Amino acid sequence: MNPFETLRFAIAGLAANKVRSALTMLGVLIGVAAVILLLAVGNGSSQAVKASIEKLGTNALTISSGSNGTSSTAITIKPLTLDDAKALADPKQAPDIKSVSPEVSTSQTAIYNGTSHTVSQVVGTYPAYFEGSNSKVVKGDYFSNDDVLNSRKVAVIGSTTATDVFGTTDPIGKTMVLGGTPFTIVGELATKGGSGFQDPDDVVIAPLPTVQNAFSGFGSLNQILVEAVSADATTPAQSEITTVLMGKHGITNANALDFRVSSQTSLLTTQAATTSTFTVLLGAVAAISLLVGGIGITNIMLVTVTERTREIGIRKAIGAPKGVILGQFLTESTLLSLIGGGLGVAIGLLGSRFSIAGIKPVIIPASVYGALGIAVAIGLFFGSYPANRAASLRPIEALRHE
Repeated sequence: MNPFETLRFAIAGLAANKVRSALTMLGVLIGVAAVILLLAVGNGSSQAVKASIEKLGTNALTISSGSNGTSSTAITIKPLTLDDAKALADPKQAPDIKSVSPEVSTSQTAIYNGTSHTVSQVVGTYPAYFEGSNSKVVKGDYFSNDDVLNSRKVAVIGSTTATDVFGTTDPIGKTMVLGGTPFTIVGELATKGGSGFQDPDDVVIAPLPTVQNAFSGFGSLNQILVEAVSADATTPAQSEITTVLMGKHGITNANALDFRVSSQTSLLTTQAATTSTFTVLLGAVAAISLLVGGIGITNIMLVTVTERTREIGIRKAIGAPKGVILGQFLTESTLLSLIGGGLGVAIGLLGSRFSIAGIKPVIIPASVYGALGIAVAIGLFFGSYPANRAASLRPIEALRHE
């Protein structure tokens, strides 16, 4: 029997019980679609976080208060101050640092023409912050160093804040009341986007002394944003930061730092390791669905062999060799997994066009080919036992079967 005849007999065998065949394909379909979609969600999540981190600037360094966790002794944590920022801005002490932006942050309610919105992040800083954090305006302009020196009540707002407070009204030149203090809007930032609990576009950025005077007071800083002269200079800049702040804080033991310096490179490395584990976990969960589909193929093919025992006996009695019987049932199981897998690929690709749990899935091409290939392999593997059982039946025993 040639391959075309084997395929024709296999299709006829599957068509003889359409509902059973469809249910078996459904198991494979779900498994393949689950593999593709879950891996796409993991990949989409990874790319969203990576894009958010990269938007902060590849040569940005963030300094925050707190132990670095490497010392076994108790550490007295000194807060970051404006004096620390001024020391870091000294080119003699830190030649690889391009700019320094001290930051204080809080959350306040903004009101405009009766519309109220709680801004998740109100940042007081210097104009260098915009370049250091890769924040670009699409309307208006940034505030200036002169605005900082004169503590002017001006602000640059994020796109979410602009929409929630001003709606369709152009915010530039308008005055909103922020925490009881009127601020004139001089600029609107381009949308950054991103995933997580805090919207990076729900932000108001104003001169540091203005925010300190209105909300936070003139005490410690929340953090300091440092921009290195280039991406390649982030490592020496980090060393300079450590040396300068150790001197300012009176620290002699490098293992007893009371501050942390994080770079986008370290964040990306951590993120890559985390999302890789997450994606592998999702893939493992989805693979279980494929395994269940394979077991379903075995069960269905065993039932099929039992129902068609007499047919097998007749074919063997008239001279059909073992290889023909084996080939037919293996073809049937492979067709079940191939058709189910193909439909699963279609469903997976279609599903990736929609956001899942707030994440836009990004298809991994290898997962499509891999899932379909594994589905076919599962059909061959899990169909081999029923097929071999059918091919091994003795004609006389098969003919006696009722």
